[in-house]
Amino acid sequence: MKKTNKITMAAALLAILTGCSSTNYPTTGSVEVIDSRLNEIIAPGTLPEILAEGFEWSEGPLWLPKQGKVIFSDIPNNSIFEWSEQGGLKLYLKPSGYTGTVPRGGETGSNGLLLDQQGNLVLCQHGDRRMAIMKAPLDAPAAKFETLAGTWNGKKLNSPNDAVFNSRGELYFTDPAFGMELRYADPRREMDFTGVFKLAADGSVSLLTDQLNAPNGIGFSPDESKLYVANSGGNPGPLWMVYDVAPDGTLTNNRVFCDARAAADTLQGGPDGLVVRKDGILFATGPGGVWVLNPEGENLGIIKTGQATSNCTLDAKNHYLYMTADMFLMRIRLR
Repeated sequence: MKKTNKITMAAALLAILTGCSSTNYPTTGSVEVIDSRLNEIIAPGTLPEILAEGFEWSEGPLWLPKQGKVIFSDIPNNSIFEWSEQGGLKLYLKPSGYTGTVPRGGETGSNGLLLDQQGNLVLCQHGDRRMAIMKAPLDAPAAKFETLAGTWNGKKLNSPNDAVFNSRGELYFTDPAFGMELRYADPRREMDFTGVFKLAADGSVSLLTDQLNAPNGIGFSPDESKLYVANSGGNPGPLWMVYDVAPDGTLTNNRVFCDARAAADTLQGGPDGLVVRKDGILFATGPGGVWVLNPEGENLGIIKTGQATSNCTLDAKNHYLYMTADMFLMRIRLR
């Protein structure tokens, strides 16, 4: 009995030291290796794990390093959930994206989630059509929000979808119409385009590009010289764009980073959320699951979840990639 306890304790300690879980979660899907360099990122034989399920449409995962948990949106249910190894699944915040009193349809909840430089939670709020900040501690969340950006040139935003801060604290965000009750045909839209915007430190909002019909996931290269933007469909189609970032924060030299149009004809899902690792590797949700792209835009392989996959994020030590895929929260171990 004592020997067994020692073995169990040793295994638990090893799991902590290596960042691995001692719990066996059900696995699903597969990993398609397109380039052997993927094996340096994901060990052969590694499969996605299912951590939680039962959501209507999960989105916007965010790792909270001090709390040791991941939080994520369930957009149609206007909620944010949390999951941790120790505490499992819990409701984290409700409402999360629509604070109005008149019932409405569509995707009302929060979408992308991120932390500002002070560690505050910032939310892309579909229902309220704004970028907002939660005015409550992360360990005691409450539906108390203040608007960071809600209009451009006096016109109300469509429905902010995803966002990223640069090192100067400027907020870049995408604004498709997915969160409108009637989406692109909604008569309450005040802008006839969808754009990528920047919120400056002085609170001003500027339009960076209006050339994408469905701008979605967004992220900087590690040195912030480039900005990646996913376009889910429409014009110019399902693909990832890359822009050079000028010294004043504007975007230049737009070009296709990786084209998913052919894959979208046969695989479920499209370009959505993305995260950039400190070595420049992009994990970008797209047709079939999560595409693993190198800084040159080459697709090394696809983490196939078996579901339309919306977004992904890394934990603080890059041990796991957490993925929101339709009704599931998943993760996969990284090397």
